[in-house]
Amino acid sequence: MINRSLVFLLLLVSQVSWAQVRVVTELTDNWKFKKGKNEQAYKVNFNDKGWQKVTVPHDWAIYGPFDKEVDKQVVAIEQNGEKVPSEKTGRTGALPYIGEAWYRNEFTLPNYKKGQKVLIVFEGAMSEPKVFLNGQKVGEWAYGYSYFYFDITNQVQEGKQNTLAVHLSNQGQSSRWYPGAGLYRKVQVIVKNPESIDQWGTFVTTPYISADLAKVNVKTKVAGKNVRMVTQVLDAKGNTVATDSIGKLFGNQFEQNLAVANPQLWSPETPYLYTAVTKLFAGNVLKDEVTTRFGIREISYKPTVGFSLNGKVRKFKGVCLHHDLGPLGAAVNKAALRRQLQILKDMGCDAIRSSHNMPSIEQLELADEMGFMFLAESFDEWAKPKVKNGYNRFFEEYAEKDIVNLVHATRNHPSIVMWSSGNEVPDQWGAEGVKRAKLLQDIFHREDPTRPVTVGMDQVKATMASGFGALLDIPGLNYRVHLYEEAYKAFPQGFILGSETASTVSSRGIYKFPVEKAVEKQYPDFQSSSYDLEYCSWSNLPDDDFVLQDDKPWVIGEFVWTGFDYLGEPTPYDDKWPSRSSYFGINDLAGLPKDRFYLYRSRWNIKEETLHILPHWNWEGREGQTTPVFVYTNYDSAELFVNGKSMGIQKKHAGTPQNRYRLMWMDVKYEPGTVKVVAFGKDGKPVAEREVKTAGKPHKIVLQPDRTEISADGKDLSFVTVSVVDKDGNLCPTATNQLSFNVKGKGNYRAACNGDPTSLEQFHLPTMKLFSGKLVVLVQSTDQVGDIELSVKGKGLQTGQVKLKATR
Repeated sequence: MINRSLVFLLLLVSQVSWAQVRVVTELTDNWKFKKGKNEQAYKVNFNDKGWQKVTVPHDWAIYGPFDKEVDKQVVAIEQNGEKVPSEKTGRTGALPYIGEAWYRNEFTLPNYKKGQKVLIVFEGAMSEPKVFLNGQKVGEWAYGYSYFYFDITNQVQEGKQNTLAVHLSNQGQSSRWYPGAGLYRKVQVIVKNPESIDQWGTFVTTPYISADLAKVNVKTKVAGKNVRMVTQVLDAKGNTVATDSIGKLFGNQFEQNLAVANPQLWSPETPYLYTAVTKLFAGNVLKDEVTTRFGIREISYKPTVGFSLNGKVRKFKGVCLHHDLGPLGAAVNKAALRRQLQILKDMGCDAIRSSHNMPSIEQLELADEMGFMFLAESFDEWAKPKVKNGYNRFFEEYAEKDIVNLVHATRNHPSIVMWSSGNEVPDQWGAEGVKRAKLLQDIFHREDPTRPVTVGMDQVKATMASGFGALLDIPGLNYRVHLYEEAYKAFPQGFILGSETASTVSSRGIYKFPVEKAVEKQYPDFQSSSYDLEYCSWSNLPDDDFVLQDDKPWVIGEFVWTGFDYLGEPTPYDDKWPSRSSYFGINDLAGLPKDRFYLYRSRWNIKEETLHILPHWNWEGREGQTTPVFVYTNYDSAELFVNGKSMGIQKKHAGTPQNRYRLMWMDVKYEPGTVKVVAFGKDGKPVAEREVKTAGKPHKIVLQPDRTEISADGKDLSFVTVSVVDKDGNLCPTATNQLSFNVKGKGNYRAACNGDPTSLEQFHLPTMKLFSGKLVVLVQSTDQVGDIELSVKGKGLQTGQVKLKATR
């Protein structure tokens, strides 16, 4: 049977005049930066010779130094139930993000011809950007997390150098965590014809899906009359699987329906992606072309049933993530994002909540490719403030514009399965808050009718009384496990989402005695115990959420606070110096897994074995004292041995939530040597074992890169885990040696991080102390192909070396 659409397309293509279509230029290099007011810096002939040369994305504040006086806030944190104000020194990371700064770039557009249209697109600028081109102001925005663009057609010059200047201003008391500073996401210039597809003007949905056929609906907004649109759908191998041509405009929009036979469905397990190639013609002249990746998938939220993806009921195994990338700060780096997602994938995580702001495009691209469902969040504040200079200042003027840009810029990502219009907003109280919740939800529905909307609610009683929670598509509860049953009965939706859960605190490799549940527990070293039994007054332990996920079919999943530690919010030490980063992470700030990683992995990663022992076994001075041993495993029972002597068999059972999900030997007495665990299968036979040994003195530095081959693009990174071991190769878990780093060849030393939330060492300097025997070094490529060598030295230690390669 002849495909008439394809025949038409081939005939059309054979007659096409291949005119210049859009050219997208990313402004990465040639930037100059200066912190300070510099009122004349937007002018074309301004002298910027002494300014710092930087590449974008760029975060000016991550280089430090850490300083307790930066954004020192005397405040009572209402979300934490505080009534009396106290001094908070590390709340926003103690890094110098406050102040004004300028970025300048000079560029030419060799393909630009007078009469074409030119846009400049920012995917995030922290914050309150004002944009100038060739001495003229072209626009401004307010929200540092928003994507936005300006039409610069009237300011750009043909055949000449163009001077771009961007002014940024970060105020104190504008954030509750480290926000970063600068042009921390991409900047692009787009040159296109007057007859063209609108910016973010393509919307691809899949309204009908069966095993045999999927209907792909493509709506495309365009500029121009007497134009025709041709769309091809390509499979993952680049084969054309559907085509359509249309010449009838409805207002300024084309709408096409394409049939894809035997569709491959997108899911976290099978993240299959199609591509829509959309071409705009005037007569036989190609005027514009846009490529859109999308997935064919169906989402559903129903009472009693819960959440379904492609017809299969499932629960979200999700984490919340702030936008900073540890030692890189807020500056987006795709290699760093990919590493985060690989770590989460190994844990069995299948969903991410962008907390509490709009995600980067790179993060969404990776979520599409690697298979993560996404809860894309917009705001941490509405009209009522949490911090004096937060988003409340902009809400009335900008909220709708920010939501429209969020939806338009990201709606084609199949990973996004719901929107969030807010997190723990003080507007949860009262009638005005209900009106705002409905207003924002209606905007999301207008711009994207295919996805539901939630809000992370912490004032659950108030939202039950006011109707706030009842009007949401998805009622999201932040903590409040004791109110789940009551909320389920009160709300009409028929299900509850754990939009933010756990907030258990721990420091990697740090263990405190006695081992007991504790709320807001503090210690002289400002660390939290990695026995995973400490939490906040408003939160709970992981096991409490596990019970709800397993026993309540109407609980549709959870998003744990947080997947990784982040800069700022050092609860429970937010009034103690030098704490400057969080303790909530399942992984630390360096991306190294804490013990809690294996607790979640034992439940979430059902395909692979988990058998993890804690604590370490170096306890000089604790001989004969009670030192409990926990095992996190996906097996139901195991036997513990200390130096060959059995400590008995433990089985998971329905006593406390901890007994249900952890194996715990509470009465073990410490003696140096070997701790071994033997796990049993369901038939009672041994199936796996692990050992932890008492390590001797630090002897040797061991390096383990996450990748030995990276791209020679000047951006790619290898994350090298640095460990110190004894002469027998055992990790020295209490080592705190000062190490130094040197990179030779076609790479550079970029940063290091040890995961210690109290460390004041600057990430970009080539030296750092170990924390609990480990740290991570980031090696960055140059734009040249060749060998790279990292060497790590420490006094009295055998040097560690590793060879990497930069390739095209």
